[in-house]
Amino acid sequence: MGQKYYYREHIEGYQRVRAEGKTAWAEIHGSTGFENFSSRVFLESVLPRLHFSVPTPAALEYGCGTGPGACFLAGRGFQVDGIDLIPLAIEMAREEARKHNLVIHYAVQDICDLPHGGKTYDLIVDSYCLQGIVTDADRAKVYAAVRARLKPGGMYLISSAVFDEERYRPQETIVDAPSGIVYSRYGEKGIIDAATGIVYVELEGSPGSYEGAIEVCGRWYLPNRRHLKPPALRMELLAAGFTVLYQEGGNLVCGPVGAEGSYG
Repeated sequence: MGQKYYYREHIEGYQRVRAEGKTAWAEIHGSTGFENFSSRVFLESVLPRLHFSVPTPAALEYGCGTGPGACFLAGRGFQVDGIDLIPLAIEMAREEARKHNLVIHYAVQDICDLPHGGKTYDLIVDSYCLQGIVTDADRAKVYAAVRARLKPGGMYLISSAVFDEERYRPQETIVDAPSGIVYSRYGEKGIIDAATGIVYVELEGSPGSYEGAIEVCGRWYLPNRRHLKPPALRMELLAAGFTVLYQEGGNLVCGPVGAEGSYG
C-alpha cells in the first residue's frame, strides 16, 4: 500500500514549524501566535450555544496539530483528547499543554483509521482538517468515525475551507484526454476538478508511492484539498447521517439526527 496523499505536506510542514521556532501550523501560513488559530472566532461564537448534560463534557479534536484548539477547549472546561497523524505535531502539542498548565490526552492517530469502538464524546471538533481529506472514501471514513464516537446528544463542529471563486480561473484549463475531465487553474500552484471540488498540486518528478496521484498531460499531480461549495458541503454531511444545525460558509454545527435541541 502506498503512502497517503496527505502525509508529505504535513510531515514537511511540522518540520518547518519546529525548525523556524514557531508553535502552530497557521504560523507558517501567515498567522501570528499560538492563540490565534483559524477556528477560534467560530468556536467562541458557537460554544456558548451548545447544551451538554454533564458539567465537564468530553471533547475530541482530530487533526489537532500542535494543540491550539485543544488548549482552547481545555481552558474552557472540557476534558480534551487530541489526535494527529504526525508524531512531531503531537510531541509539540504535549509541550504546549505543559506550558499552558493544561491536562490534555494526546495520541498519534489518523482520523481515517480511528477505531469505532472506544471512548465516546460530547463534542468532536474539526479545525480545518476535513479540507485536507480529499477522496470520497477517506471522507466517508472520517464521518463514520465521528458517528461512532459521538454520544447520542453530542455535537460535531467543523471549520473547513470552501471553494474560493477568487482562486478559480476557469479560462485556464487542461484536459485529461483518457477520462475527459477538465481541470481549471486554482490558485498559484493548483488545478481543480470543479465538479468534485478536488484540488491537485503538481509533483516534481514521479509520484513515487503516494496514493491518489494522477497524471494529466504528462505531469503528475497529488490530491491536496477538497474545496466544496457550502451547499455541497452541507449535502455531504446530511448524506453522511448528520443534522446540520447551523452553517456559515465552511463553519458548521452538526449533530446526530434528532440533536436539534442541543444547539441554540
